[in-house]
Amino acid sequence: MKSQDKQRILIVEDKEAIRIGLEDLFVYHGFEVETAPDGPGGLAMALTGTFDMVLLDIMLPGLDGFAICDRIRAVDRVQPIIMLTARGADADIIQGLRLGADDYVSKPFSVTELVLRVQAVLRRAQGREETTPVIRIGDLELDSQSLCGRRGDEELVFTRREMDILDYLAAHRGRAVSREELLNKVWGYARDCGLETRTVDIHIAKLRRKVEPDPSDPIRLVTVRGVGYRLVE
Repeated sequence: MKSQDKQRILIVEDKEAIRIGLEDLFVYHGFEVETAPDGPGGLAMALTGTFDMVLLDIMLPGLDGFAICDRIRAVDRVQPIIMLTARGADADIIQGLRLGADDYVSKPFSVTELVLRVQAVLRRAQGREETTPVIRIGDLELDSQSLCGRRGDEELVFTRREMDILDYLAAHRGRAVSREELLNKVWGYARDCGLETRTVDIHIAKLRRKVEPDPSDPIRLVTVRGVGYRLVE
């Protein structure tokens, strides 16, 4: 069972020095930490549903981080997941976020940045505001509680993060919402925190493949050049 006092983090990392260093780091910051050195063990632990956060490396023996993320999302669309990627490995970043990771941190990483991102994602996950149960935009109908929806006759399924983005844009429909505002309100990052991330843009691209008739020519989730995004009726 989850501790009543401490948030629990699962770290799945095969390199012993990094694994031990991360464990010490998060214990120091008040977390309860468990670790796994390989993919199969990490997946089995993650699927117990007893962790507040899964910190997941990509290159793992037995089963890579992509497969683990995909398997977690098949049964749990709410579990917070942050992936550890190689710096500059854009394809890995995109793939991880498309499979449902909430965010990523590139190696070699700043431990301060990593802790800030973990704390922000957890803070947002635990402090999520009540949202409108059903959102309707044209032929699009979204249920923010079940994380499901319909576009015409097509069934849609969303992660918690994707639905939070749509909830926030729907609550502010008609106006442009900046990337910084989404990071602050949906991910929980402090304004002007200086954290570089492509997370918002990749999540928006993923959402367009679900809610747009033609994702290459969006008419609902539109880009406002130089500002961010707007949800249009």
